[in-house]
Amino acid sequence: MRYEAISPYLFSKNREKILAQMPQNSIAVIHSNDAMPRNGDLFFPFRQQSDFFYASGIEQEESILLFVPYESDPNKRVQLFILKPDEKLEIWEGKKLTPLEAQKISGIQTVLSEKEFYTTFAEYAKKSEIIYINQNENPRFTSPISSRDERFKTYVQQKYPKHETRSLAPILCKCRLIKEPEEIELISKACAITREGFLEVCSRIKPGMKEYHIEAILSEVFISHGASGHAFEPIVASGKNACYLHYTKNNSLLESGTLVTIDFGAEYANYASDCTRAIPVNGEFSKRQKQIYMSVLRAFKQTKKIITAGTTIQNIHSEACKYIEEELLLLGLITKQDIATQKAKSPAYFTYFMHGVSHFLGLDTHDVGEKDVVLEPGMVLTCEPGIYVLQEEIGIRLENTILVTTDGNKDLMDNIPFIEE
Repeated sequence: MRYEAISPYLFSKNREKILAQMPQNSIAVIHSNDAMPRNGDLFFPFRQQSDFFYASGIEQEESILLFVPYESDPNKRVQLFILKPDEKLEIWEGKKLTPLEAQKISGIQTVLSEKEFYTTFAEYAKKSEIIYINQNENPRFTSPISSRDERFKTYVQQKYPKHETRSLAPILCKCRLIKEPEEIELISKACAITREGFLEVCSRIKPGMKEYHIEAILSEVFISHGASGHAFEPIVASGKNACYLHYTKNNSLLESGTLVTIDFGAEYANYASDCTRAIPVNGEFSKRQKQIYMSVLRAFKQTKKIITAGTTIQNIHSEACKYIEEELLLLGLITKQDIATQKAKSPAYFTYFMHGVSHFLGLDTHDVGEKDVVLEPGMVLTCEPGIYVLQEEIGIRLENTILVTTDGNKDLMDNIPFIEE
């Protein structure tokens, strides 16, 4: 791993939170991610399943966690199953974790071979009535490939039809929403690396570069500072490309007189950061570019103020839309008549601002948590208003990662400058 060792105390706390929400007549299972084939005999770089990492800190594939809240031996309430070291395999892929190494990383005392899982699981299933199975319930997620957890769900329903099966996702969501101090530190580290990437981009950007040159600069800085790389596929969108929200081709020429909007963030120890900035390619705004930029910046600052405990992302978005609406009036992009005659499902601002203003962030860039969840201290989310004017080929979004605190919020990216600062 590239990051500094994380105290196993963090993962122990996380497991205790999960166990505390499970009924005594239940067991739960979380699987690691599969190694995903790329082409030929190659695989994509392995990235651990977020829930599995949250509860263990283990980065290895073909690993399983078993939760048994009623186990009288506290050292067996969570058991970890990992690959048995194989000398022939290790010649090619390097050393796998030994049980002792897995104990040191995770704090889990009972570490067994993954070949022992099904026998152990069967023993506990006989004593249980409820089996929790992990599921990805992110509403944005669709995949034609079934995960290890999904395949296990099919196995359990066929092998144990009399047991009640439940999704572990609601429990994990509740646990992951409020970050532990150690998690906030890791997210802050990711934000700090993101800052270094942006400053390097500012020092090197010039007309004639390609968008992917900016992506390459960010990759270089992120990896050289200990990040695993990008937390998500970066958006480097110049000119009218910035008006397409999830443009990721990153292959256009950076032309003098245009803006480039960069949506990017480093991933450190599997924790994400998320930032967006807009930069004039030649170092100078046109009059119109600056007008729109300052409108977005004002909307950002107003929206950030209302990110506090007790509200919801839904409410924050509603207020942010009002700020954007005011700015669009000032920019002459909509009129009061447009507002007076607008329909509820297609407000006047929607032509120029069509996405959510915030999402939760953590082990996933779009982390667990719904828009109607009441914010509490320790939650981390983004603030990202934007204005997109396709007919003028100007798209600007400004985004920071924000921590909710007891007395308001803390901007974890307040040292990443806006161009006007």
